[in-house]
Amino acid sequence: MIPSNYIRKVLFLLLLVHQGWAQNSSLQAEQHADSLSLYNRQLYPGEMKQDLQLFLDIRKKANSGLYRYRTQKQIDSIYKWAFGQVRQPMSTLAFYKIILQLTDFEGSCHNYTEPHADLVSYLNRQRGFFPFALKYIEGKMIFNSKTDQIPVGSRVLSINGVSDKELMQSFYKYLTADGFTQTEKQSGSVNRSYGLRYLYEYGIKDRFEIRFSSPGSTREQTVTVQAVSLDEQKANLLLRHSAPVDSVIDYREQPSYSFKMVNPSTGLLNLRIFSMATGTDDPAFPVYVKFIDSVFQVLASNNIPNLILDIRGNPGGSDPTFEQPMMYLTDSSFKENTLAYTIFDNGVPYEEYFWGISTAEKMDSMGKVYGKGLLKDYFPALHNGRNMQNVRYNPMYHPKSPGFKGKLYLLIDEEVASAGSHLASLVKAYARNVTTVGVETVGGYYGHNGHMAVVYELPHSKIKTKFSIVYVVQDAPVKPDQPEGRGIIPDHTVWPAFNDFMQNRDTQMEYVLKLIAEKH
Repeated sequence: MIPSNYIRKVLFLLLLVHQGWAQNSSLQAEQHADSLSLYNRQLYPGEMKQDLQLFLDIRKKANSGLYRYRTQKQIDSIYKWAFGQVRQPMSTLAFYKIILQLTDFEGSCHNYTEPHADLVSYLNRQRGFFPFALKYIEGKMIFNSKTDQIPVGSRVLSINGVSDKELMQSFYKYLTADGFTQTEKQSGSVNRSYGLRYLYEYGIKDRFEIRFSSPGSTREQTVTVQAVSLDEQKANLLLRHSAPVDSVIDYREQPSYSFKMVNPSTGLLNLRIFSMATGTDDPAFPVYVKFIDSVFQVLASNNIPNLILDIRGNPGGSDPTFEQPMMYLTDSSFKENTLAYTIFDNGVPYEEYFWGISTAEKMDSMGKVYGKGLLKDYFPALHNGRNMQNVRYNPMYHPKSPGFKGKLYLLIDEEVASAGSHLASLVKAYARNVTTVGVETVGGYYGHNGHMAVVYELPHSKIKTKFSIVYVVQDAPVKPDQPEGRGIIPDHTVWPAFNDFMQNRDTQMEYVLKLIAEKH
């Protein structure tokens, strides 16, 4: 007979083991419930092929810009490549990178692609972010943080064994551009690729080995630093070396529009973003119109000979805000476009996969009803494959008084897009006595796909794809220095210079002021 106290000991030990197993199982389940493998799940070839086919079908039916810069043969070729890539299972992010290459290949700065929100949220919660700021200067990755570990202005040669050139090239597919423009890809591959894009491309890292050479030295050094949280990275970026100059043209830090006299002979009109009003019925619109008029009244009444129009960093906004200053700068009448159309009718194609107009929020049934009505008003009927814009929404703009008769200097850079680059196009096309300085814009000179955006979600990967449905030919006459498929090309190409970066000087503004001084 087994003693009762022995039985009690055995039962007690079994209970401890069971509790330990239960706690361990619970911990494992909790970890699995919030793991990368859960959100970045393996996709099977059949799932990816279905998503790819739907992605292509949607674009053929709804994206009027699919064959704008690429022939049907070229589009067929890249999709053949894409289908060939998905013959084996792969992670959601690996498939996402294939979709990125397809959207980038089309050539529209309004194209945007995003993984499922839960995956984005998971990555944002990780302590896997690069802790420092980098800046694209003279074709190089330049260190832009104030720290004892690496001097400001050092050239970063590699990160975790990947060379600077390879790093930059790997981020190009995330940075869509109108046509064949490369400028925004060049700077954005350094300035704007070490947040989520780095995690998408290279995974979550707990440390970063940075190989660099200090300013004025060719000796290579290596420093290893720990990864940080997203909040820590954001705090570090606010303290970056170049912040005082960067902030001057940052629409998130500056008012949408402003004016000042730089010196007694030169005015400066800043237009940072065209979101100051959503349309003519917005109460903010007449305020903005009155401001623009007051600027040109001041210039005329004081006979100011020079005006700098600074739209660097302007990502665009709403019509008809960007046309307002143009009317004071030209002797010509002009339109927003000479041709605008969609390629579908009667609602939204593939509506069961339609998400909305923003990746952040799914459109409800009431929003869809309103949106369909808006579409029908703007694009009333499909004829011969084109649903032409209602002429009511493309008015003629005429010169206004007092027109500026002096010397105009337009400041642009590679971040100027959409309505921003549309204004730059009009200025280059029709402005009196203008000189353009800076860097080729990401938005096109002759045209773009814009006006109205749509977002679709692919059913298996949950990847969201955003593109603009309206094929727009801008009111932009042919110019010999403006090839098809390019942004607005400046008369004087001026990138930020290394010495100016080190001393926090605005290379492009100083260049313009020097041009003005040389005229007098």
